[in-house]
Amino acid sequence: MRFGPKSVAFRVIAFSTIWAVAAFFVIATVISTLYQNASQRNFDSLLSAHLFNLIGAVEVTPLGRLSGTPQLGDVRYTVPNSGWYWSVEQLSKEISGKLRSLSMVRDIASPPLTQVPFDIDFQRRYQAEGLDGEQIRVVESEFVLDAENRVARFRVMGNLSELEEEIWQFRRQLYVYLALFGLGMIAINALAILFGLRPLDRVRHALSRIREGQAEKLDGDLPVEIAPLATEMNALIENNRSMLERSRTQVGNLAHSLKTPLAVLVNEGRTISGDKGKLIVDQAAAMQLQVQHYLQRARIAAQRDSVVFRTPVIPLLERMVRVGKKLNPNLKISLKTSAETVIFAGESEDFEEIIGNLLENAWNWAASSVTVTADLATDAEQDGYFRVIIEDDGPGIPEEKAREVLKRGKRLDESKPGTGLGLSIVSDMISEYEGQLGLEKAVGGGLKAVVLLRSAQ
Repeated sequence: MRFGPKSVAFRVIAFSTIWAVAAFFVIATVISTLYQNASQRNFDSLLSAHLFNLIGAVEVTPLGRLSGTPQLGDVRYTVPNSGWYWSVEQLSKEISGKLRSLSMVRDIASPPLTQVPFDIDFQRRYQAEGLDGEQIRVVESEFVLDAENRVARFRVMGNLSELEEEIWQFRRQLYVYLALFGLGMIAINALAILFGLRPLDRVRHALSRIREGQAEKLDGDLPVEIAPLATEMNALIENNRSMLERSRTQVGNLAHSLKTPLAVLVNEGRTISGDKGKLIVDQAAAMQLQVQHYLQRARIAAQRDSVVFRTPVIPLLERMVRVGKKLNPNLKISLKTSAETVIFAGESEDFEEIIGNLLENAWNWAASSVTVTADLATDAEQDGYFRVIIEDDGPGIPEEKAREVLKRGKRLDESKPGTGLGLSIVSDMISEYEGQLGLEKAVGGGLKAVVLLRSAQ
């Protein structure tokens, strides 16, 4: 299966990959945001709980001094500069003393009320810089300690940098896991798409087999989505074959209807003595040959682009060479080829007529040998073609007359029997198949006919 920008599989996989990347990016963003918000809420809830514990553990002595041994249940409040602190400061003049955690080795400034006011729960929440440069989250409240309305400020501070690091660690793990999951999903999706498109590849191979003449229709167990395509394709192939058969039948009928009148003319011409009778016979024979030729050209034009007719070249050449050896035992006829398979994109009868005419011409003029060479064309400009070369060691054709001999009815040697239409008909048939015919001088001095035809490969 070809895989590129114009491939359906490539487009589907590329689109699904882009969609998966975008979806996983959105999912990762949403999950990390939800986790961050939940972590911040839990962090604030923890600080609030510690604040209430701190308030419940502090009292004022009869002498007006702050007293208490708060135990907030976290050893980080005992580690110096840990980022976790608490403090109790007097606000009323009747109170003296100050309490703070072991981790808080010096005071941390509090912003003015105008900058950070109390909320409806009589608490202030703000961020500040800790003792070791870390970011801390502060929850602050003012509380009346006794009936004399003596007020103290309670603050609990948590290490916000630790929270942010924890959130970042979560995000990093989330991205890694989602990336691995996404890559796995993309790989599975690609495999599923490629597997799902395999029937199309089977259809392509089946059509290739039909084009090469190895099969007559699409068959096999195909999915329900593709089965109608195969049915329509088989119907098209069958309709094409039926049209060709009808055309061939009509051509045969026309040839048969003209055969009798032309035969009558030939017979009547033979009864007439002299040059006039010979002229009638020759012209009637030429008419027979030309009618057959043009009917054949019409048939070739009808089936030239068919996906049905594919002819293996090497077996046909081997058979024709064997026949030539039997008919011409005095000639050395050989076949040379280095290609294992050469397929002619046309009907076998046409190939036999093209090569048969050239071989017959070579046998008639050869002195001792005829060599046939068949191979795929190697020139870049002739890609998709194959070449058949027929060489003999006869008198050959002068280069200046090579084109002239291809003209209809032109004969360079009147001593040989014929109408002069053979090479012309061969040239026309090759042209109908979009090929080329060249007449050159052989190495041994004879004629070298080079036939270039389209290959089904």
